Amino acid sequence: MPVLLCATIFGASGTRLKELASWEGIRDNQLMGYGLIVGLAGTGDKPTTVFSAQTLANLLQRMGVSINPTQITVRNTASVMVTATLPPYAQPGTRIDITAGAIGDSSNLQGGMLLLTPLKAADGKTYAVAQGNVLTGGFLARGAGATQTVNHPTVGRIPDGAIVEQASPSQLPGQKLKLQLRQADFTTAARVAEAVNQHFAPNGPPVARAESSALVTVDLPTSYTSRPVEFMAETESLTVEADHLEKIVINEKTGTIVLGKDVKISPVAIIHGNLGVEVRTTLQVSQPKPLSNGTTAVTPQTAVKAKEEKAKSVVLDQGATVEQLVRALQAIGSTPRDIIAILQNMRTAGALDAEIEVI
Repeated sequence: MPVLLCATIFGASGTRLKELASWEGIRDNQLMGYGLIVGLAGTGDKPTTVFSAQTLANLLQRMGVSINPTQITVRNTASVMVTATLPPYAQPGTRIDITAGAIGDSSNLQGGMLLLTPLKAADGKTYAVAQGNVLTGGFLARGAGATQTVNHPTVGRIPDGAIVEQASPSQLPGQKLKLQLRQADFTTAARVAEAVNQHFAPNGPPVARAESSALVTVDLPTSYTSRPVEFMAETESLTVEADHLEKIVINEKTGTIVLGKDVKISPVAIIHGNLGVEVRTTLQVSQPKPLSNGTTAVTPQTAVKAKEEKAKSVVLDQGATVEQLVRALQAIGSTPRDIIAILQNMRTAGALDAEIEVI
C-alpha cells in the first residue's frame, strides 16, 4: 500500500524569522584534510595503496626514522580524508566534530586512532587540527568463507576531535545588515520587511526593505548603534507568516506521497483500471518412431491471454480536500505508480493547482 501524508501547516501564529532567514556573512565554513589512522587490527590499506605507505614513511622521516616506503608492508594503517564544519565566530580552543573516511582499500576503521591532521579551508589556511580515536558505529566480521558487515565501517566520527587554531572568517555586524531567506519568495520577503519596520520603526522612516525575493536589507537603528547583537537577536524573534508554493512531493522508490493541505482541487472525475497481458509458452517435444529416420523436434505452443479489470471511478466535487483525494485514491486500490500517473494527469487537466516534484 502506498503511504500518503497530508501535511497540515499551522501558520496562524507565524514562524520565527530565525527559521526563515539567516544573516549574510554569518555562515559555516567547510574544512578538509588528509590524515593517517593507525592501530587497526589488520584491516588497513593493502600494499597496493602506494600513498599510504608513502605517508607513513614521510611521517617516520620527520621523527628521525628513515625507511624506504617500497620495503614496508603495514596492514594496521589507513589513509583517510577528514572533514569538519567550522561554525561562525569559532574561537581558538573551541572543539568541533570531525568525520574520517577511508580513501584506500581499508575494509574497517574500527578501533583506529587518527594522527595529528591539519584541516584547511578553501583559502588554503589551517583553521583546526584533528586527532583522536575513531568511532565507526559499525563493524566487519569475517569467518571461514563468510563475511558480515553492519552499517558502514569505512567511515567514522570523532566527537570534539578537532581543536580550532584560528578564528573563523565571519563578518562582524555593521550598520547595514542583510537577511537571506532560505527559500526565495517575493511575498515572504515583503512580509519580513514589513514585520521589521512595524517593530522597530512603527512611526518613523522604514529600516528594512526587500531587495529581491531572497534578500532583505536592514539598517541598524540609532538606538542599537552600540548593541548590534541585541538588535539581531530581537529581529530573529519576530514572527512572520511565510508564504510558500503549493507542491506535491513524490518518492517513487518508497511509494511516499506528501501533499500540502492548501492544494486546490477542481471538480474532476477519475476513471482507473488495469490492463494485464499474459504470454505463456509451452514447449512440446515430438519424438520420432523407433528405427525411423526422423529427428526429435521441439514445438513451442504460445498462448496469449489478456485480462482487463473493470474501470473504477471517483468523482471529486468543487471544494474537495486533499484528505478526500487521498481516501478516494486508496479506495480504488491505486498503487504508487498509479497515483503518480493520476496526479500528473490531474495536473495536466488543470484540476490540481500544485507543482509536482518527483524525488
